[in-house]
Amino acid sequence: MRYAVMDTIIEPSGRLEVLSKLEVGQLLNNNSTGGLYHIFRSCSLAVLNCDGDIDDGRELLERYKDFEIHVRQVERGIKLELINAPASAFVDGQMIKGIHEHLFSVLRDIVFVHDEINNNRNIDLGSSRGITNAVFYILRNARVLDLIREPRLVVCWGGHAISRNEYDYSKEVGYQMGLRSLDVCTGCGPGAMKGPMKGATIGHAKQRVTDGLYLGITEPGIIAAESPNPIVNNLTIFPDIEKRLEAFVRAGHGVVVFAGGVGTAEEILYLLGLLLHPDNSDIPFPLVFTGPESARAYFAQIDAFIGATLGVEAQQKYQIIIDDPALVAQAMREGVVQVREHRKHVGDAYYFNWSLTIDHAFQQPFAPTHANVRNLALHKNQLPWQLAANMRRVFSALVAGNVKDEGIRAIEQYGDFEIHGEASIMQPVDALLTAFVAQGRMKMTAESYRSCYKIV
Repeated sequence: MRYAVMDTIIEPSGRLEVLSKLEVGQLLNNNSTGGLYHIFRSCSLAVLNCDGDIDDGRELLERYKDFEIHVRQVERGIKLELINAPASAFVDGQMIKGIHEHLFSVLRDIVFVHDEINNNRNIDLGSSRGITNAVFYILRNARVLDLIREPRLVVCWGGHAISRNEYDYSKEVGYQMGLRSLDVCTGCGPGAMKGPMKGATIGHAKQRVTDGLYLGITEPGIIAAESPNPIVNNLTIFPDIEKRLEAFVRAGHGVVVFAGGVGTAEEILYLLGLLLHPDNSDIPFPLVFTGPESARAYFAQIDAFIGATLGVEAQQKYQIIIDDPALVAQAMREGVVQVREHRKHVGDAYYFNWSLTIDHAFQQPFAPTHANVRNLALHKNQLPWQLAANMRRVFSALVAGNVKDEGIRAIEQYGDFEIHGEASIMQPVDALLTAFVAQGRMKMTAESYRSCYKIV
């Protein structure tokens, strides 16, 4: 089947206007499947496929296998030439402005990470401090930190494959937060990532908030499955999932969690692991789980899973609010005020949570290979925050096996991931994953889901 495509040439609009000849040369090297060009092409294609009907990285690349994007250096800067781009990115022959901006954000971040992070001898990516500094530099280069003048950025996590009822609820929560002048940050994709932003735009408009921030944070491995929605007015791409997660909690001032699947579970475990660390016991960080009445059983199961694996202390780190968007927004507003007062008291920045301790176990990039998954320490003979770090890696691997190009290919080549661990942990994990499958939370098209794990 052929899909409608278009060719075009576009100029930058304030995102990245000049490149060196060396940088252009790196981006023109498309002779191999690796390198900058490969990453740039796949991320650009994901941006152009916004509101698409697939959440499979490999399928997207195969559907538009003739797509090309080239950087052209001209006298006054650069231009991008697109060949066989998805026609859905255009209206009456003109590229949608939000998508146009996102393409140059992709270019900006990929070049910056390659030159100033990965190949910078002054940044030690093997140390916790070095990784945190790298996250800071990426956010600063994207001008995110310039836009966070007061604590008001609420991170919203949730699934891309949710029901219409859950989507409408997330939009109402965003609306209520917008009425309270709160900004929104999400993983920038569809579903529970798009809904809060869409609602917040209306709330901001009614309150005449003209500088609202709709921050999208993603990474190359997931962007094809969760194509950025054009409401995002600042798209920032991190090199891996761990730095992406750190960016959420360093830049954000609170988190709202909607119903979701394995990716949402990974995010929950990441944040709870941080909040369980003794160094963070006195740092306020509001965390609310919420959904419509139909999601009550879902969050009861999430709560039970957390209690069975991480204990009562972890359950005390969040509150569950069902079917009350206004109350969620009020809780976030009150929580953000506490964050502001704490930051003032300790002298921490409003725009970046330097005080939060993030152990190296949460920062080390986890390669979701079969051997690495099989060897994870999934037992209770360790501190709760350490167990959270290891369980987070399980769900990270399942995200890869579900929607990421390299993960899907690894499952096809080597079979399902084998998850080993104590029965007291494996039984709640199995029950949660089984519920995700039954509720259709693994894929946008439930019938296309194929399990990629087995519990041993």
